[in-house]
Amino acid sequence: MNKNLVNKIFITIGFLFIYRLLAYVPVPGVDAAVIASFFDSHQSDALGLFNMFSGNAVERMSIIALGIMPYITASIIMELLAATFAPLGQMKKERDGMVKYMQIIRYATIVITIIQAIGISVGLQSLTGPNGNSAILIDHNTFIILSAISMLAGTMLLMWIGEQITQNGIGNGISLIIFAGIVSAIPSSIGQMITMVNTGAMSFLTVIAILTLIFGTVAIIIYVELGERRVPVTYAKKVMMQNQNKRVMNYIPIKVNLSGVIPVIFASAILMFPMTVLSSSSNPTIIAIADYLNPNSYFFNFLTFLFVVFFAFFYASITFNSKDIAENLKKQGGFIPGIRTGNATSEFLNATASNLTFTGALYLGLVATLPFMIIKGMGVPFFFGGTAVLIVVQVALDTMRKIEAQIYMSKYETLSAVGL
Repeated sequence: MNKNLVNKIFITIGFLFIYRLLAYVPVPGVDAAVIASFFDSHQSDALGLFNMFSGNAVERMSIIALGIMPYITASIIMELLAATFAPLGQMKKERDGMVKYMQIIRYATIVITIIQAIGISVGLQSLTGPNGNSAILIDHNTFIILSAISMLAGTMLLMWIGEQITQNGIGNGISLIIFAGIVSAIPSSIGQMITMVNTGAMSFLTVIAILTLIFGTVAIIIYVELGERRVPVTYAKKVMMQNQNKRVMNYIPIKVNLSGVIPVIFASAILMFPMTVLSSSSNPTIIAIADYLNPNSYFFNFLTFLFVVFFAFFYASITFNSKDIAENLKKQGGFIPGIRTGNATSEFLNATASNLTFTGALYLGLVATLPFMIIKGMGVPFFFGGTAVLIVVQVALDTMRKIEAQIYMSKYETLSAVGL
C-alpha cells in the first residue's frame, strides 16, 4: 500500500479519535448523572434519535452535543438558495465564489448553533433527576452563556475536523463523523440487548428477528448501491485511433441512487432542528407539535419519507448534469447509438437519470422508515432504524471506493515513473 495513502488513513483515524474524545468533554455547570438518568427513559423517542447521531454525546451533555447537524442544516439552506437564485448558483460554480459560498455556510452554522444551544440550555432549566436534583449546578443565565459558547466551540471544532479529513485524509469528512458517531453506539446497543435477553425482557427469537432485519437491510443497501445503468457510447474511428493506447470508456454509468447518503442526512437534519428548539418549551400547543415530531410517531416517519424522496430528486438534479455530459461527449467525438448528439443526448440522459432517481428515491425512503416501523411493532424499547444502517453502509462503501481509487492511482503513478 502506498505510503501517502497510509498517512491519509492514519490522519483520518487520528481526527476521528479526537472527535470521540470531545464527546466526553461536558458543558460546564451540568450534572451529568441527572442527564444520564433522563436519557435512560428516552432512548426510543426524538432524543434517542438525536443522541444516536451525536455518538451519545447528548446524554453526556458534551460540548459536541449538537454534532455536525447545524453545519448540515446550513448547507441545506444554501443548496436550496443556490438552486433558487441564479447569482448564488453562479457564485458556487466559480473558484473564488466557492470560497465565499463556504464562508456564508460557516456563518450560518454559527447562527444555527447558537439558536439550538440556547434552546437546549433553556430546556435543561426544568430538568430534574429522580431525587429532585437540578440538571444545572450554576446560575441559569450564566449557564446559558457558557453552554452556548461551549457548544459553538464544539460544533466549530467538528466542522474543522471534517474539513481536515476531507482535505488531508481519505475524504468524506462530514459523513465519516456521522458514521463514527453511529458506530460508537453499537457496543452499548449490543450490551443492552444481551442484558434484556438475560433478564427476560426480550426473547431470543426477537433477537434473531432483529439480526435478520439488520443483515437483510444491509444486503438490500449494498445491492442497490452497486446497481447502475450503463448507457453505451460509441466513438468515431478517428478518436479510437488517437486513443488506441489509452482506455476510452464505452459507456456512461448512471447509478440507481445518484444522490447517495445525502438525502437521508439532510432529512434527519431538517427534522432534528425543530425537535431541538421545541423541546425547550412548556407550552401545551408546542408540546403537542413536538409529540407529532416524535420518531415513534407515524407522522414523523411519513415526513421522513417525504423529505428523503424530495432531497433525493433535488440532490440528484445537482450532481448529475446531463447537459455537461452531452457537451463533453460531443467534444470527444462520442455518441449514444440511436441518439443524436447535443440536446437529444442531454434529454435522453436526463430521462434515464430521472427514472433511476425515482426508483432510488423510493428505495431510500423505504429503507429510512420501514425497518424502524417493523422494530416498533416488535416492541423493542430502544431506537433503531434503517437511517443508521443506511448511513453506515453507504459511507463505508464510499470510503472503500475512495481508498481503492487512490490505490489504483498510486499504481499508475509508479508505472509512469518507471516509464511503463
